[in-house]
Amino acid sequence: MKNENDWKQRLGVVYSTNPDYQYQTAQTVEEDTLPPAKQRLIVAIDRRQRAGKQVTLVKGFVGKQDDLAALAKTLKTKCGVGGTAKDGEITIQGDLRDKLVALLTSMGYNAKRGN
Repeated sequence: MKNENDWKQRLGVVYSTNPDYQYQTAQTVEEDTLPPAKQRLIVAIDRRQRAGKQVTLVKGFVGKQDDLAALAKTLKTKCGVGGTAKDGEITIQGDLRDKLVALLTSMGYNAKRGN
């Protein structure tokens, strides 16, 4: 259970003199995951801030973080490489744009190759 007096959640909040005041934190609501046919995924390559290494980014996923992580795990397993899923995009190590577009299309996603 979450501590009701969690001071870290209230950093930067002005003090209230009302004894009945209850601090409410903003709850983020995750969007429902769209079916694969309605997803518009872009598969692009990125070299920025990665010490010269190439990674393939899958951007445009709309849905819950758990579903994004499951899709990332499937893609990493099929490609036999490492990667991660965070901030609404999947990062796969190496230049695998063509393979990922083919995999996503066979899974029913609307994927196209970027740059």
